[in-house]
Amino acid sequence: MIEMIKDREILVIGMARSGVAAARLLAESGASKITIADQKSAEELRNEAESLKRYPVVGIVTGGTLPDLVTSGLAMIIKSPGVPPGLAIFKQAAAMNVPVFSEVELAYHFIKAPMIGVTGTNGKTTTTALIAAMLKEARFDPVVSAGNIGNPLCGVVGSIEAQGMIALELSSFQLDNIAKFRPLVAVFLNFAEDHIDYHGSIDKYFAAKARIIENQLTSDFAVLNAAEKKVAGLADNCKSRVLWFARGPVEVGIGLLKNWVTLFNPGLEPQKICPAEEVSLPGEHNLENALAASTAAWAAGADLEAIGAVLRTFKAIEHRLEHVATINEVDYINDSKGTNPGSTIKALQSFPGRKIILIAGGKDKGSDFSALARIIKREVKSLILYGETKINLAAAVEKAGFSAYNLVNNLEEAVGFAGEQAHPEDIVLLSPACASWDMFPDYEARGNLFKGLVKRQNTGKKAGKGSGDDG
Repeated sequence: MIEMIKDREILVIGMARSGVAAARLLAESGASKITIADQKSAEELRNEAESLKRYPVVGIVTGGTLPDLVTSGLAMIIKSPGVPPGLAIFKQAAAMNVPVFSEVELAYHFIKAPMIGVTGTNGKTTTTALIAAMLKEARFDPVVSAGNIGNPLCGVVGSIEAQGMIALELSSFQLDNIAKFRPLVAVFLNFAEDHIDYHGSIDKYFAAKARIIENQLTSDFAVLNAAEKKVAGLADNCKSRVLWFARGPVEVGIGLLKNWVTLFNPGLEPQKICPAEEVSLPGEHNLENALAASTAAWAAGADLEAIGAVLRTFKAIEHRLEHVATINEVDYINDSKGTNPGSTIKALQSFPGRKIILIAGGKDKGSDFSALARIIKREVKSLILYGETKINLAAAVEKAGFSAYNLVNNLEEAVGFAGEQAHPEDIVLLSPACASWDMFPDYEARGNLFKGLVKRQNTGKKAGKGSGDDG
């Protein structure tokens, strides 16, 4: 791919973090002309445009991505992750035989450090962060987290040498347009319906995620969920060595034995790592994330002592079951990263015995809310709905026999209403089950607003036991 860049014309579609990082890398690698285009207006993209001013070969097109941007002189198109694949510009590219690659594929050709790639419908960010922490504890240096976790892979180029290690969160959007991308360790956590609006079908969504193992060699590792039939079935197509994780014994990999996180290695006695009850992150889903991360880190060379130390001490990452504050003995939890029904189901199951006021809603991705509605009926005291999907969510919970819900106009109203309803020992949980794009640029902006609203609500109130911000 590098030979397709120098003195060539390249088009970048999407001007968020990934697109800007790709444009910079292309400019610094000798491309003669780079056009970066986005649907947003020039005013909305003012900061991004300012950051690219130092590169005279970069031209910016705002307010649309018209097919006539594809010309016979283009060497390739770099597609940012969130850009829908069905745009007319990509049909034009296919008609003119102009290849389309993801930002991850572009970066891969410049990076020498081994990568641990993590995909799955839920738990990617937590698992990626856990792996990075385990590698650091095992004294790998440097260790970088990148990809969908918020740090574009193109931005890592030049800052890490071959002796380092990259923990890389990979969405289906990023994997959909790879060609030669190959991680040393590929982790496939789980699979559930999501992003049907983007991929067109659940089968295409799975196929995009499964590409994580596509280019692996016999010297590589695939870490698969032994408890999920669809994910486990990928073992039949793996050229790499398959390792397993599960909440029970596994053939080779890391699972549970007598309630201990345990390494299973054929020909050796099982090796205990950490009691399951000492894993610091709450919830059964986080136990699975911990098992997957432990398996991947072990495959990459981390010692069991380092893995166990991180399992006992790792703190929840921002926007994923993040404790924001306790106000008058009510816990406020930010799970803005819960962008699909399956993720919110797992969040609701993380607080057994507690009464939950759930705030949900957002961008409609065509999700089926019926399973979530059944869990809401069992786990939720009160449901507050806002955003594009609030009517669909309300219909789903009504069909499940749950009527304790209220519709509000925005997140500000939702947090205020939740505060009025909450009693001591309750939990107010933001876990939207939907993407943020109807009202916010991303889940981080949504989560940050929630945290700000909670802290504002705390101002001037008499704080109860444990009050304060745990970040």
